[in-house]
Amino acid sequence: MTQIPGALITPARDPVSVMRRAGIRRFVRARFGPLGSLRLHRHALGLDLLRAPLNVALSPLYLLVRMIAGLLNLVRLRRAAAWLGARQIFLTSNIARQVESDLNRFIADLDSKGAGVAAPPETVARAVADYAGTRNAVAEMTTSALVLLAGFSMFELATPGVISLAGPVAEMRAQNQAIDDFALGRGLGRLWYGAFPVRQSWMQLLLTGTVLTLIASVVTTFAGLLADPLQVLTGTHRRRIERLLTRLDAADPQSGALPEREHLMARLGDLSDAALVVWRNLRG
Repeated sequence: MTQIPGALITPARDPVSVMRRAGIRRFVRARFGPLGSLRLHRHALGLDLLRAPLNVALSPLYLLVRMIAGLLNLVRLRRAAAWLGARQIFLTSNIARQVESDLNRFIADLDSKGAGVAAPPETVARAVADYAGTRNAVAEMTTSALVLLAGFSMFELATPGVISLAGPVAEMRAQNQAIDDFALGRGLGRLWYGAFPVRQSWMQLLLTGTVLTLIASVVTTFAGLLADPLQVLTGTHRRRIERLLTRLDAADPQSGALPEREHLMARLGDLSDAALVVWRNLRG
């Protein structure tokens, strides 16, 4: 079959694109596959267990800062947007530091093979840090899914977050404690408090919420053991890195000013959690 002289090479057959896609597939399998994820999460043992709840608390602030940076970029205040977008909000965990190191090494390896990106080093470093933050947002979403499953299985209620789960758990604990302390025994106690349920105190609710938040933070730290292999299987990690490299090819320092959709989805889960609690309280 005669090849047409001067025919254009399509992006799918571009040698650089082919090299990149093959490299991305190898990278995500090695780093985020079952064994790679297990090796990665060994770095979580230690101070990451303390950083996790703080990073969860800082997530709304991160989203707010990124949205303001995006708005500044839209009104062409690019220097202010770049400065605000470069602020480090999260505490860098050992896992995030390892992910950043591995991804930076992968991009440097692409560069050595002639398939690198056009962006300057500081833009690459910021984009890689954002990638690690996005991965943490997915871990939060995974924890929310587990909390939702726990609420359905234990109480047949929708509990998209710790706030909505704390009430039913505190009420269950107060009910069980009252039955145990009933003067005529647990059997009669069940009958009595079945007819006249116990209301938990605000102190019990606050304590239950605090304990559940700490447990959820630990779960979030290790949620990648489940989320990472699933994202490899569905191609999510691969597509996310492809988008990252495409933005870096544009060499536009403002391209990552807006937050990734994973952060928006994680915060949407928080808002729905709080709204559900307000709705249930209004209904009595």
